[in-house]
Amino acid sequence: MAMIRTPRVAALNPEVDQILKPFNLSREKLMLVMCRMKEEMAMGLSIKGQQEASLRMLPTFVHSRPNGTENGRFLALDLGGTNFRVLLVRFCPQTKGGKELINQTYRLPQEVMQGSEKQLFDHVVDCIAKFLSSQKITERLPLGFTFSFPCEQTKLDQGILLNWTKGFNVSDCVGKDVVQLLREAIQRREEFDLEVVAFVNDTVGTMMSCAFEDPRCEVGLIIGTGTNACYMEQMKNMEKLEGDIGEMCINMEWGAFGEGERHSLAEIMSEFDELVDQQSLHPGKQIYEKMISGMFLGAIVQNILLDLNRKGCIFKKIKTHCLNQQGVIETKFLSQIESDSGDLLHVQAILEELGLPCGIEDCAVVQEVCLTVSQRAAQLCGAGLAAVLETMRENRQLNRMKITVGVEGTLYKLHPQFSKNLKDTVKDLAPMCEVDFLLSQDSSGMGAALVAAKMWNKHH
Repeated sequence: MAMIRTPRVAALNPEVDQILKPFNLSREKLMLVMCRMKEEMAMGLSIKGQQEASLRMLPTFVHSRPNGTENGRFLALDLGGTNFRVLLVRFCPQTKGGKELINQTYRLPQEVMQGSEKQLFDHVVDCIAKFLSSQKITERLPLGFTFSFPCEQTKLDQGILLNWTKGFNVSDCVGKDVVQLLREAIQRREEFDLEVVAFVNDTVGTMMSCAFEDPRCEVGLIIGTGTNACYMEQMKNMEKLEGDIGEMCINMEWGAFGEGERHSLAEIMSEFDELVDQQSLHPGKQIYEKMISGMFLGAIVQNILLDLNRKGCIFKKIKTHCLNQQGVIETKFLSQIESDSGDLLHVQAILEELGLPCGIEDCAVVQEVCLTVSQRAAQLCGAGLAAVLETMRENRQLNRMKITVGVEGTLYKLHPQFSKNLKDTVKDLAPMCEVDFLLSQDSSGMGAALVAAKMWNKHH
């Protein structure tokens, strides 16, 4: 069957072009995002500015990256989405690759993600028990815990939950030490004992797991259901903490960029972004994340298509359709639409599966909407990453900087154009940074095991 390629959508309907105009970001607008991200980073690190800054710039108490001497057997828990993983990692410096890894993925039901604190942690511990049983583990093992939500840390084995993000809204957790909640659930079980020695964010886990493969990895980036970044910052630039020797990994919590009175993304937001924010579980929060990450891109596309339908631009012959049902278009839909080099018959088949039988002109519009929304997401993410890299380069007073960014997340992995658009934006906005991107192979849980190993080997 012959391919039908995308015609120029603007020529089909100028109104489509008008609606998508706010999503086509100029270089000047991307530079504006980059500059504001740098300002918010500096504010978040300072004592005076941290109250106003949308970026929390949280200390992680991770002072160094892997060096190949890590040794021993460790458990790790990776909790942050609808799936979570339990891992058994054995570090053996003398063997090829330096590690052995076994892991199991478990599902978190919706009622647990939005239930009580006891429900959540009892479910997690139940899954740990199943894993320990399947691996016939009876001894007490050190545990590294990756937790992908904003937490304030004052030490490596403690984290006070600041707020939930993504689809989570577990009652009675905010303001509590998540590590202690896990310990209490383990005690309630009375079947096994684990020593939680390290608590890290998923960005930190990603950076650490990638640094195990590439020592130049000093940035961790998550682009999946949510988005966040961390990087190695010099202690002398962190007013919030005592001491100016050495460095520490900073968890930026950059998904919150654009929150608050400063409205750093006001000129970039469209009416559809505002609508998605209003419809979300946490309105007014995680503004940057809602414009970039996998949890929200499908909703942006759906709201645009619904508006185009109301204006008579698409699906004119379809009397009843699914677009009024919230969540019907998932972000994987964007990947599918963009995956076949512009073949509109492929797009038509996907739309028919959704219950939207339509003509080729409609398919061209839908494809253009998906391309535009996902490209903007990648460019916004690239502008943020360029801000991080340029800040690091300037702080180190380097003319040029060679660095590796460790990446984790389904949007980066599976979307056909996202990673290219992200890299192109970084190259354009941070030309003095020579950047390699390394996809994490072992999940951020592996990074938590590495942090646990560093701590355990240091004290035992």
